[in-house]
Formats: sequence, C-alpha cells, structure tokens
Amino acid sequence: MVNNHSHTTGLNFNKAFAWGITLNVTYILIEAFYGLLIHSMSLVADAGHNLSDVLGLLLAWGAAYLARSSATSKRTYGFRKSTILAAMFNSILLLIVVGGISIEAFRKFMYPQPTQGKTMMLVAGVGVVVNALTAFFFFKGKENDLNIKSAFLHMAGDAGVSLGVVLAGLIIIFTGWMWVDPLISILILVVITLGTWGVLKKSLLLSMDAVPEHIETEDVRNYLENLPGVTDVHHIHIWAMSTTEYALTVHLNVPALDSNDNFLRETSKALNNKFGISHTTIQIENDRTQYGDKHNCPTD
Repeated sequence: MVNNHSHTTGLNFNKAFAWGITLNVTYILIEAFYGLLIHSMSLVADAGHNLSDVLGLLLAWGAAYLARSSATSKRTYGFRKSTILAAMFNSILLLIVVGGISIEAFRKFMYPQPTQGKTMMLVAGVGVVVNALTAFFFFKGKENDLNIKSAFLHMAGDAGVSLGVVLAGLIIIFTGWMWVDPLISILILVVITLGTWGVLKKSLLLSMDAVPEHIETEDVRNYLENLPGVTDVHHIHIWAMSTTEYALTVHLNVPALDSNDNFLRETSKALNNKFGISHTTIQIENDRTQYGDKHNCPTD
C-alpha cells in the first residue's frame, strides 16, 4: 500500500477578507443608522444581513488560516476540515438572521410606517457598490473552494439585496405605497434563504465525509477498472479533507503487476488531473485470495 499526495496550494485571500470586512462594517453602520432614522425595514433587513455576512467573512477567513496550519501527531490532517465547518456555520448563522428579520418584516407589512424613498435609494445604492466590489474580491476562487464560494455568494447576494432596496425606494417615491418596503424585504429574505440552502446542504454533506458533488464515484471506478492489468476495484472511498482538497482510498487487484512505483505514480497523477483528487492511497493486491472475499479485507 502506497500513499501519493499531490498538494495544491490555494490562493491567498487575506487582502480580500480584510478589505471586504472593512468596507462592509463601515457600510453597516451607515445603513443601520439611516434605516432606523427613516423607519425603513428594507434598510434594516439589509443591514442585519450584511452584519451576518461580516461574521461569515470572519469565520471563512479564520478557517482559511487554520487550513494552512501544519499537521501534528494528534491532528494528522491539521485543521483543513475547518473550512467546511466555517461554510456550514456561516449558512446556519445567515438563516438564523433571516428568521429574526422575517418576524419584524411581517409586522411592518401588517402595520406599514412612513419612510423616505429617496434616502432608501441613496443608502442602498452605496450598498450595491460596496457589496459588488467585495464579491469581486472572491470571484477568482469561487469555483474551486466552497468556503470562498460561500463568501462570494453572500456578497453577490447582498449586492442584489441592496438593488432590491433601491427598487423599493423608487416605487415609494412614485406611488407612496409604504407596504412595498417590508414586502421587498420579505422577497429579499426568500432569495437569501434559497441561495444559502445550497451551501448549507453541501457543507453538511462534506462534513459527514460524503463524496464531493463534482466527483462521480462511478466515473472514478470506471477509470480505475480500465487501467491495464486491473481485474477488480473495491473498497473505494472518496471524501473532502477541506473545501479545496479531496482524498481517495481504494484497493486494486492487479495480478500481473511486477513493479508498483510507476503504476501508482501515473494513476495518482491521472486521478488529480481528471477528478481533482490530490491525496490518494492505493492498496495493490496481487492475489485476491490472500484475504478471501473482498468484503472481508482487514483494512475496511
């Protein structure tokens, strides 16, 4: 049995996190102040959502830092898994905030209060710029890292939320319909919930060592079964070590194999290139009868 590890170094998003948090904290203070001043539930809802995102960015930043920490004799994987947990806690936090704001939004919907549409538009317009800029900071890493994708989706969602508040202010200016403000905030919360649910589901599954969504176990199995000399593939396990690193263990029966080195090296390289699996542990069995039935191998 031989381990082959191809380490891929993720992009460093320290500056993105620092700038994103600074911009959003500043904007939250401004938005909450004016939201309370003019009794705008949309602005208050957006400010609460932005606050949860700042906490989420802090979680994601902390997890990204921990993931780069060295392994120890007690933590042989280091803190790589913290990126998955951060994405999960980030989603849970956001859904809790959504629940709290929903209660107040429905109350304001039943009992609308006067608000200033022009001020709503101006404050929310600033939010569109701030959130879109913050989302851009994380654009490069969103396809390869669930933790970074969580941060990107939150900030991109915030830009959309702020745009919705601008629309609410515009409608109030031309129609005087005060109930539009809480209605828009409720619609915003629905959109946030739908977007967050996907990240929560993925992170929860990965935390339970489910196969990453973009990897099909049968595709990996078929590739291994078609390697020269392989007569059987069993005990295949694929899981996420972090939001960017994936691992595999498998038993291969290769009766005619004389030398493992080149076979393992090429197979590990192909698994990394084809499926993004950078940590592979392959056990070669030259004689299936050494363990009897394949379901009774002692390493499972």
